[in-house]
Amino acid sequence: MGTETRHLSVHIDRPVAAVYAFASDPANLPRWAPGLGGSVTREGGAWFVDTPAGRAGLTFAPPNDYGVLDHEVRTPSGETVYVPLRAIADGDGTEVVFSLRRARGMSDAEFERDTALVESDLARLKAVLESTD
Repeated sequence: MGTETRHLSVHIDRPVAAVYAFASDPANLPRWAPGLGGSVTREGGAWFVDTPAGRAGLTFAPPNDYGVLDHEVRTPSGETVYVPLRAIADGDGTEVVFSLRRARGMSDAEFERDTALVESDLARLKAVLESTD
């Protein structure tokens, strides 16, 4: 049996190119996903975020024309978490879809907590992007 996955989405009233440009820049993460960490830095070609548990590494999908915003987070404990994320054109706007995967051994309460955190981040992404010109 595969991992349980929830596809969480939000519609953003901005063109897909604008959403992709903003969300694909790791430096913008603190503005819309503050739970991941408060400060993002680039050292050489690598991105890092300071989390409550320590420093984590970030690797984003290479720039592409398909709206793929997938990234990996290397936690301070050494675990790598794959994060599927897409920006999909939806008329004049964009649908952003985050595929939340339930980690092995995660309780129902933990999965619900993570779901609420991702939904909050997506709502923040929508608010930030719809408030810019």
